Order: sequence, then structure tokens, then C-alpha cells
Amino acid sequence: MSALKFRVLLDSETKEEVFRDILIHDEANFETFYNTILEAFNFKGGQMASFYSSNEDWDKGQEIGLMDMSFGDETDADAPLVMSNTSLKQLIESPEQKFILVHDFLNMWIFLIELQSIEKTPVDEPQVILAIGDAPDENSKQGNEDIQFSTEQMSADDYLDGFDEFDDFDEEYSSSDFDNIDDLDI
Repeated sequence: MSALKFRVLLDSETKEEVFRDILIHDEANFETFYNTILEAFNFKGGQMASFYSSNEDWDKGQEIGLMDMSFGDETDADAPLVMSNTSLKQLIESPEQKFILVHDFLNMWIFLIELQSIEKTPVDEPQVILAIGDAPDENSKQGNEDIQFSTEQMSADDYLDGFDEFDDFDEEYSSSDFDNIDDLDI
């Protein structure tokens, strides 16, 4: 039994670094870690979120979701991991282990998380042991403005507009060229 010290950096558009160092028991689950991170940055939550194991290049690896999003037909090996059922120590593969946390998939709050050290003395409750920078308001970030939602109805012609390019094919094709598929020279 030990404690894990993580540095959690908020990836933001400001030039100011905003991060928290969190000390947490290695047997704590990812949901406890997630709630500790939200509390440390004064976020309320109530949004979908996922952790991803990562590497030194910050590539997304295995997903650990807030909720079970499986369809029930996966084998145990293929089933997605769920925060409440996955302990931190299960996924610590190296002393420099990295995770990415995506909170609120519409606004895309991204936290870069790196294991700083493994402490021999466990802690009962997660602790924020260092806080640098002022966390932005959770509602200050807007979602992708390029995404447009339309409430107007589309006609069948609107859906078929992309198929006009096949008209050229129709001019070259005549149904009298063959009676059935067996007449084709393949």
C-alpha cells in the first residue's frame, strides 16, 4: 500500500500555468481521482468524462470511462474500463505514467496528468498538496462553434443532392445491353 503523487495540468488557452499536485491512495479508483481533480479545479462536474492512459508523447491509449458505455456483447478482455471499477494501481505501468482526462466532451476540458512519485506512506483521503494558478470558471469555455445544429426539416431532394454525379453513369448505361448479371464479361 502506498500513495501516488500526480501533477494535474489544465490544458488551457491562457499563458498562465494552472496545475495541481494531488496525493492519492494507490488503491483508489479513477472515479475518486476524477472527483478530486474536479474539486481541486473548482469544477462542478455533471458531464461525461474519460481518462486515457498515455505515453511520453501524450497519445491517447486505453479509455477509462465515467460510465459503462458497452453494449454487453464484449468479452471481458474487450470490455471498456469504468472509473468506478478500476483502481489507479491497475494501470500504473511506469514511474512516469501519464494519463489524459477529458472532461465535458462538448467544451473539451483537457487535463494532462503525470505521476510524479510513489510515496511509501499511504493517505486515507486524497489531498491537494500544491495549487499553482487560478483555475478558470468551468462555464468560461465554449464548445466548438463550427458545429451547427439545424432544426429545419430537410426534403428528400436535399438528401439526394450528392447523387447527381451518378447521372453521367446513367447516360452510358442502357438496360438493353444485357438481360442479367451473367451476361457481363468479368
